[in-house]
Amino acid sequence: MAERQSDLFAISEVDDIENMYLTFEVQEEEYAVNIGYVTEIVGMQKISQVPDVPEFIKGVINLRGKVIPLMDMRLRFGLPWCEYHGRTTIIVLELGDAPTGLVVDRVTDVLSITPTSITQPRQWKGDAEDSVVQGLGKREGSVSIILNVPRLLSAEGDGAQVALSLEAAAVEEIEQA
Repeated sequence: MAERQSDLFAISEVDDIENMYLTFEVQEEEYAVNIGYVTEIVGMQKISQVPDVPEFIKGVINLRGKVIPLMDMRLRFGLPWCEYHGRTTIIVLELGDAPTGLVVDRVTDVLSITPTSITQPRQWKGDAEDSVVQGLGKREGSVSIILNVPRLLSAEGDGAQVALSLEAAAVEEIEQA
């Protein structure tokens, strides 16, 4: 079963990073990403709009000199958008050399979820390789939907890979200015 950590950011050296997940809420549903992809968690920042991107790419932020594209997870999952509030958070993930921020309703915890506690999801449409859902982490009384980060950030058919190329384009524009 999953074990809750007493401190959100306290991960001892004994903990196996492959089994550690950052959990967050999007419209009262709990999702999880492997902590190995997480570089930082920050509050909302000023968002610069970028034209000609999918609706779920809200724009970019300048985080200590790095241009980070933002993906609103409500919109990414086809849920209604809502105003950002004091608990709205940006989770910065890094895949390769491309950071991407996920805008979530709130970060909830860091959990240890063992492979034996993860169930493979049923595929209601398409192939498992096309799904952003990697598994379902069972915990006492609830389930965390574990996301496949590489698939989430590079899903081809729906334009999510635009987020990965936004940083390079923005940096190139800044260098040319």
